[in-house]
Amino acid sequence: MNAAVSIVDEPLSETVLVVPGMHCAGCMAKVERGLEKMPAVAKARVNLSARQVRVAHHPDLTVPELVAALEAIGFASQPRSGAPAARTSTVRPLLAPLAVAGFASMNVMLMSVSIWSGAEGPTRELFHWLSALIGVPATAYAGRPFFASAWQALKRWRTNMDVPISIGILLATGLSLYETATHGRTAWFDGTLMLLLFLLAGRTLDAVMRDRARAGVDALLRQAAPGALVVTPLGELAWTPAGDLAPGMLMRVASGERLAADGEILTGRTSLDLSLLTGESVPVAAGMGDLAHAGTLNLDAPIDVRVTAAGHDTSLAEIARLMEVAGQSRSAYVRIADRAARLYAPAVHTLALASFCGWLLAGAGFYHASVIAIAVLIITCPCAIGLAVPVAQVVACGALMRAGIMVKDGSALERLARVDRALIDKTGSLTLGRPAPEAKAIAALSGEEAAIALALASHSRHPLSRALGEALADRRAAVLDDVREVPGEGVHGIWNGMPVALRRPDGAGRMAAALQVGEAPVRVIPFSDALRPEARASLAALRDLGIASSILSGDNARAVAEVARATGLTGQASASPRDKTEAIERLQNGGHRVLMVGDGLNDGPALASANASIAPGTASDVGRQAADIVFLGDALSALPRAVRAARRTMRVVRQNFALAIGYNVLAVPLAVLGHVTPLIAAVAMATSSILVIANSLRLVRAAI
Repeated sequence: MNAAVSIVDEPLSETVLVVPGMHCAGCMAKVERGLEKMPAVAKARVNLSARQVRVAHHPDLTVPELVAALEAIGFASQPRSGAPAARTSTVRPLLAPLAVAGFASMNVMLMSVSIWSGAEGPTRELFHWLSALIGVPATAYAGRPFFASAWQALKRWRTNMDVPISIGILLATGLSLYETATHGRTAWFDGTLMLLLFLLAGRTLDAVMRDRARAGVDALLRQAAPGALVVTPLGELAWTPAGDLAPGMLMRVASGERLAADGEILTGRTSLDLSLLTGESVPVAAGMGDLAHAGTLNLDAPIDVRVTAAGHDTSLAEIARLMEVAGQSRSAYVRIADRAARLYAPAVHTLALASFCGWLLAGAGFYHASVIAIAVLIITCPCAIGLAVPVAQVVACGALMRAGIMVKDGSALERLARVDRALIDKTGSLTLGRPAPEAKAIAALSGEEAAIALALASHSRHPLSRALGEALADRRAAVLDDVREVPGEGVHGIWNGMPVALRRPDGAGRMAAALQVGEAPVRVIPFSDALRPEARASLAALRDLGIASSILSGDNARAVAEVARATGLTGQASASPRDKTEAIERLQNGGHRVLMVGDGLNDGPALASANASIAPGTASDVGRQAADIVFLGDALSALPRAVRAARRTMRVVRQNFALAIGYNVLAVPLAVLGHVTPLIAAVAMATSSILVIANSLRLVRAAI
């Protein structure tokens, strides 16, 4: 590839590379900077949760060249082909090292108590050797995640945050062995194991949150059917996997099946559940010439659909791509960690080396200077700073969980604390998402009408029929003859020789069912979707918190207008998934921080692209996966409660940073001046972490 190739005014290609070795903000920064140094690369954006980097580049730049560029900076990679592959857990490899570090540190600390209590001579040496027998293999095993990362960086003449950690652990362990072998008074096996325990705990918490964050795209892609029955040119039916479908093929979709591809209906008439794309709770009648999308549920009757888009070109795949791109946004604290990652390793190395050389020049021996350098490496370990955010998040998340609010991504609390605009979907978010016949209409039915309506409703799986059946469950059903359901035309039957029907009313602009009994006037039964409990009070509480709210819904304009009047909000209706993400982007470009509240599959991209997102527990699988927070009850009061808890959490986080920085300001000079041994350094490091944890525990009542 010619390095002089210009990318100005050139159409760009896009490549997604899987980079499994990324695990922190420092890795993310190295990958992006390393790729963007290439003249033919316009932009590189890392999705740390998915361990992927999306690269916009000149078409002449090849994938092997991108892979080679990453290899040169220490990251193995490979192109991602097609849809995201099955994910491997990033938590599981850390659990065994964490358990080993915890078990070993407890045992070594027990033996250290005897040494601290004044054990001398052979007794002290015995405990040192026992500590070594436990500590050395435990350190070698539990430290593997850090040693491997540090080695990958060093063999390419680079550094990362794991390099000083690994050097400090290895030097402290080696010096402890030397002390043990030469009958010395001190050894620091307990300090190194304690250090590893805290580091692994922080990394495991981070991995748990990232695994949860990346599950939304996978859940969305599972909504499409695995395949379809294809009508061959000879009229035969052949099962074809979704990946083998192509435009022009003819799918036969039975009632109750989901579509495996986008297409145009050629024959048949049915009702389609379009909630995946629009959030509309009422099925839509569809027939010849109408478009149907992958993942859409066919409700009533078989249809033949000519495929127009399959595989990665479907609307469902487009929603997945929108979610994945939106998931690459970074929070303020990640950007801070990014900058700190560039400075931490060289600063610590320089400080430890300067301490070592300074003490040698001052006349100290090699051993004494080494002990001081090790103490500096250990005492500068960023455990307290690393715990400042995750511990506060974990405590706050636990408090919210007890209040019925599940926080899936701890970093969402930071983003939620700063929101100033809320966009709320209508169906299932502001409302309960369960259409029910209006009580007045049910009360107005005569006994015979109610019995006939119940009998007709019991023969249909249509959502309105089922809701009507539930509302009339305490009545007795009439006996009907010749009952049949006609797709798009309702349920028909004969009662006492008269034709009866339960169907869609003519010209209805809202949710309703029409009951026809013989020649009698049609009885229209309106349906409504009730607001969630405490909706108005919760919206008022959001206003008091400085958050303006509005409705952003895929439902029709009339339905949105009704809820807008009831809540006093403005609203946008008939919004597609892309419309919703674009609305969020406009607000973000205007300087707002947006909270998205939604429940449907069509809300997935918006939930992922907003600064923070909340979904009810009744949301679709994709809605729950894409959202940062899920509230489990019906009441909308979870929204202001979560915001208040998030703001309280961020106040504690800032206090934790102050404690951690204050610790370093006090402790590091003492270590450099030789007043701190490696053991005291480990204890001081642990103490600073305990202070941060204790301060975070004040959040146990964060959700009140």
